Amino acid sequence: MSSQAHAPANEDAHNVHHGHSHGYGAGHGSLKTYLIGFVLAAILTAIPFWLVMGDVFENKLITAVLIMIFAAVQIVVHMVCFLHMNPRSEGGWTIMALIFTLIIVAIMLAGSFWVMHHLNVNMMPMSPEMMKNMP
Repeated sequence: MSSQAHAPANEDAHNVHHGHSHGYGAGHGSLKTYLIGFVLAAILTAIPFWLVMGDVFENKLITAVLIMIFAAVQIVVHMVCFLHMNPRSEGGWTIMALIFTLIIVAIMLAGSFWVMHHLNVNMMPMSPEMMKNMP
């Protein structure tokens, strides 16, 4: 037999011996992946910091929206570069868990905003004079 025929068995033995498991397509990150993630994370942190400290936009809403966009991109960078999440890892269960979590968070936020809005609409209006007479 050739040495190529024994390569997969040796590789499996090596992975079991050293505790490495690549059974579901999840790989360990390389130095290159970690460096790319680190540089992107630093840039995605520095730009919003500059936007706020440099008072780049007059409109604070634009600044807030841009910060949230950079935060969302940074979350994706962290998940891909550091958590090694992709559709192949863990048989797709990590992505399914992430989607489920995002759906639950969206439901909770929408419900909270709905309750707060209806409480605000249905509260009895009070004038400042009525507030002064409150116990």
